[in-house]
Amino acid sequence: MLIHFDSDVGEFTMAGDAAVQLIKMTGHSGTVPSALLAADIPAAVARLREAVDNAPLPPPPTDDAEEREYVPLKRRAFPLIDLLERAAKAGADVMWDRA
Repeated sequence: MLIHFDSDVGEFTMAGDAAVQLIKMTGHSGTVPSALLAADIPAAVARLREAVDNAPLPPPPTDDAEEREYVPLKRRAFPLIDLLERAAKAGADVMWDRA
């Protein structure tokens, strides 16, 4: 499953599991489809940044294949944080749905 994020300030698509995890970190229920209203975005970004900064590190990989596949949570969160911050500045809502 893929999740597509859309706003007046931009859009992108992300793998569903990671997207739902990040959505929940904003304080949202993780429901798909759904949205964050512009007024709620600054608090959601703050919660997401804090959750990403405090996320536990994964266990070390057991072989080379796992090491190549691992993408840090902070890197996965970057597109959503960027979109939310741009939306907050523009006073725009952010919506998401299955792609």
